[in-house]
Amino acid sequence: MHSSFTPPRQVKIGDAAAFAGTTPRAIRHYHEIGLLPEPERGGDDRRRYGYEDMIRLLWIRKMADAGIALDDIRDAFTTGAAFAGADSGDGIAGTLERLEETLAEQEAELGRQRMAVQRMRTEGSRMGLLSDFVTDRLKSLPEGSLRQADLDTLLVTERIFGPLGAAVQATRFIALATHPTLREDSDRIDDAEEALDDSVAVDDPRVAQVAVERHTFESALHAVIEESGLDKDDDALFDAWDTLHPAPADDGEDGADLGSGRREAGSMSAFEAIGKMPYDVSPAQWRCMELAIELSAQDSPAT
Repeated sequence: MHSSFTPPRQVKIGDAAAFAGTTPRAIRHYHEIGLLPEPERGGDDRRRYGYEDMIRLLWIRKMADAGIALDDIRDAFTTGAAFAGADSGDGIAGTLERLEETLAEQEAELGRQRMAVQRMRTEGSRMGLLSDFVTDRLKSLPEGSLRQADLDTLLVTERIFGPLGAAVQATRFIALATHPTLREDSDRIDDAEEALDDSVAVDDPRVAQVAVERHTFESALHAVIEESGLDKDDDALFDAWDTLHPAPADDGEDGADLGSGRREAGSMSAFEAIGKMPYDVSPAQWRCMELAIELSAQDSPAT
């Protein structure tokens, strides 16, 4: 049985801020300085944010985290490009210890920002703003073989499921980038799904037809991934991640759960994030996805 939950197509500023990891005040400031266009407002005269707004918010946050000034971020989008110490020795020692810790934290932050800038310069695109765990997965691809929409998808996935989830999803884009025929089929089906807009009823025959085409394509894509050995690379990703980020001894969670312990520190759960990220999906498109999932389930061996 499929859940009746559907993601919102637009969200209010509070949910937009929570998903992007920022604050409503910061978002309003982005509007004031022209960094983020004013979105449409609902019947209650409050701002409503859609998918493209969230994509831009996420890129702004990533670039700001990398140490890029807001004015420079705006220009890039426009062009397309006090502690108190004590007099005693112990007090001074404690103050110096805290100062050393602060400087170490600042040094680590500067190092992280420097690495982010170096990745941006090396990759020559926004791909450098994704986690190095993700960009390392994509370095073997020819220049220009990844599309902006691919990077947008990886950006959202990394926010919800963390670097490991995005690195695993990158397998899909590696297969598409290295198999032109698959990419052509993917574009054709994407266009067919895009045509299932709000003017198309959920019981329109085209919905079921596109679902079959999507299922057939996904099966072919999975076969190519297996034949090329990319699925084994995914297994290696899990091993590499566990080596870099060993789970606590008392952590009994399933290691296959990409939403557990693999997101950014202090981030929301995957379920919370999904509920705050708007997707412009029509009822017909949603039904098409459901039908394609049902077809995949029918192909799966009985358990």
